[in-house]
Amino acid sequence: MVTVKVLVSAKFAENTQTTQYTATGVTAIIDKFTATNISASAATISVNLVTVAGSAGNTNLITKTKTLAASEVYTFPELVGQVLGVGDFISTIAGTASAINIRVSGREVT
Repeated sequence: MVTVKVLVSAKFAENTQTTQYTATGVTAIIDKFTATNISASAATISVNLVTVAGSAGNTNLITKTKTLAASEVYTFPELVGQVLGVGDFISTIAGTASAINIRVSGREVT
């Protein structure tokens, strides 16, 4: 069964490495990952796709310190279609707290 859902509801990306979504008991497919810089200055965000037994680091870094200009929106084409196996997770870190809003939509397959 395939369920279309919001994987990460709209929220600020933290300025510490933070798990945003875990594929718990399902396989997940990322359809859209949006980041919006709401601040008046440039801000950065990094995104990791981590396997179940791993931790966020350079080996699973998909987007490294992507700079978003003030008010810029970015939709991460490099994340669209990525598959997370059972227990895999999305982790992010923003360069500045309360600057970048993120939201992720996708499908969960059981």
